[in-house]
Amino acid sequence: MARIDELRLMSKVARMYYEQGLRQTEIMHRLSMSQSTISRLLKRAEKAGIVRITISVPSGVNPDLEEALQDRFGLREAIVVDSMDDDEQIVRDLGPAAAYYVETTLRPTDVVGISSWSAALLAMVDSMQPNTRSSGARVVQILGGVGNPGAEAHATHLTRRFANLVGGTATLLPAPGVVGSSDAKRVLMKDRYVEEAMRLIDTVTLALVGIGSIEPSRMLAQSGNVFSPKELQTLSAQGAVGDICLRFFDRNGAPLATPLANRVIGMDLEQLRHAERVVGVAGGRRKMPAIRGALMGRLISVLITDRNTAQRLLSDEAAKEPVTRRNRAAARNSSAERAASRA
Repeated sequence: MARIDELRLMSKVARMYYEQGLRQTEIMHRLSMSQSTISRLLKRAEKAGIVRITISVPSGVNPDLEEALQDRFGLREAIVVDSMDDDEQIVRDLGPAAAYYVETTLRPTDVVGISSWSAALLAMVDSMQPNTRSSGARVVQILGGVGNPGAEAHATHLTRRFANLVGGTATLLPAPGVVGSSDAKRVLMKDRYVEEAMRLIDTVTLALVGIGSIEPSRMLAQSGNVFSPKELQTLSAQGAVGDICLRFFDRNGAPLATPLANRVIGMDLEQLRHAERVVGVAGGRRKMPAIRGALMGRLISVLITDRNTAQRLLSDEAAKEPVTRRNRAAARNSSAERAASRA
């Protein structure tokens, strides 16, 4: 046990630091001690029970769920927002959370890839505050945005407005997300501006993506960048549970190697894995299998979702085992096997 003199000094330093709001350097000068001594005394005061730190979590904040998701799925970060169990309301509530994440973590050196046709990402952009100074960041559209003229403005709006808001420069991908044949894709990939965007996609450090279910969202369906109902049924029969940038994966997050992938113009899942941060913004009961698959395959490193979805993910019996390197290796092997069988 510490002597009464030590307890007295610990109490004095703790009061000066926590109650009087003095910095450690100020306490150091007042008491003629080194800063390392002040720091050590504060730690000992906490250990002795002189200082007790309590955190009062505000209503609507879910740190327990966030930490549980991070531990279970090996996430870099999870952000969980309160929302009604309604798809449209969830999108509206996820937007501001995603906007704040970007505003507080964006670096001048980032190359930001942003997906088209995501209602959640559109809500994010609509919630962002303009950066009055140039961030130096580059922004690239990572899924083709050409489609139905009535809906095409969404993709352009998403990329250009996001770049303006963060004070960066935008590079568009002037091609459809889905083309009619692999031959059509080869022709479009030779376009100068498509080539420029695809080169930049290889350098993305921060990818902002929606997570889609097999059934396309209303925005995606309106864009015309969708596969036919018969093609989607085939994907489902092969085990597909969802997609990121129209790249489909199974319940373990393993990419599905099908001829349909040869008709998509945009970032593929292997390129996505190379990004330093991949932020998935999605929630709702309909997208549960897709979100879980993306987590199991480690396709995303940051998840922004709603409280109900977070609870379902954590209560899912099949997801109770933490994602390990073995899980990831199994996903890669599954993908390689499919590619080999196709060849």
